[in-house]
Amino acid sequence: LFSPSPQQLSLSGGIQSHKPHFVALHCQEVGGKNYEASMSHVDNFVKELLSSDVMNEYSRARVYLDENYKSQEHFTALGSFYFIHDSLNIIQQFDFKAKTFINVSGKEIYSETLESTPTLEKEKFPQDYFPECKWSRKGFIRTRWVVADYAFDLVNIHLFHDASNIVAWEKSPSVYSGTRQKALRYVLGRITDRRYDKLPFFVFGDFNFRLDSRKVVNVRICLCEQLSDSYCRPCHCESAHAQLMFHGCLSSFFFFNVFSFFPQFLEFDRELLAFKDRLHELQITFPPSYPYSEDSNQGKQYMNTRCPAWCDRILMSPSARDLFFKPENEDSCVVYDNIGASVCMGDHKPVFLSFRITAGAGKRNANKRKCCVVQ
Repeated sequence: LFSPSPQQLSLSGGIQSHKPHFVALHCQEVGGKNYEASMSHVDNFVKELLSSDVMNEYSRARVYLDENYKSQEHFTALGSFYFIHDSLNIIQQFDFKAKTFINVSGKEIYSETLESTPTLEKEKFPQDYFPECKWSRKGFIRTRWVVADYAFDLVNIHLFHDASNIVAWEKSPSVYSGTRQKALRYVLGRITDRRYDKLPFFVFGDFNFRLDSRKVVNVRICLCEQLSDSYCRPCHCESAHAQLMFHGCLSSFFFFNVFSFFPQFLEFDRELLAFKDRLHELQITFPPSYPYSEDSNQGKQYMNTRCPAWCDRILMSPSARDLFFKPENEDSCVVYDNIGASVCMGDHKPVFLSFRITAGAGKRNANKRKCCVVQ
């Protein structure tokens, strides 16, 4: 018998709670870290998800899975899922080759040959963007939609991580932050160039944004003055919730018990400032999305390998924000939050944005359609 995973249960709960007409789900690291051994489980996961009871009223779907790990120059391990509710009449998807919108019907799954699939654009970042020029699974997938009379782009993105705590601490901003900014500028350039009409866009996925480690250590944490060969004693700072430990051999620092302390760390979340005129984000009210314990019994516990950070985000162009977020709009249905706060979801905790856009804005008795995007 099939046993639903915490991810599927949390997604199902979100759908039942918010009742969206259009669901966009973006995944990274499809197949997991050991994708060669685990990729075979992905197809079963997708089939069970599509046939689950909560998806009964979503008779149209598009699923794009980059599973071809044998193609090193193209493999991104990205997965983009789109579900359309039966009550949504106006729904079309863009064909990038024919440069026209086409009607969406039925359920279709695409994998391994995404480079030749006309309803998306997929790119792996140029090799010289990769730190030390070593291939890793980083890139983006772009799709384009018309929902309730509005056309917009949805971009699934995966940016570079911090490979070393010490290297990340050496400069402010870190060298890794610079690499992520370069890659994000590349994506924004590709989705706003002259090949196609410019549209509002949402970019969501694993940006791997990290706190400014040097400022966190220097400003908020009392650094141990004496390091033993193994561990130094914890440093007690302004709050008992914040402790820092250094490991002399591994040259890495560990943060503990920041779950309730996270609002004060937001001031060190600065990587998005470089794009403040091009990208918007709603206010963050949820704890850092990474790095959670992968122990199934530790749903709220962070691992001690990295400083917790808001790696997983949902960003949008100013025009996309204007589709649903207006000063005069008193609609309280806009929600930006995480999923599965109390259960193990892996080392990243997914985040979601739920909102309503109006079909035929300005017309009397206009119908409202609800959308949900999930990282």
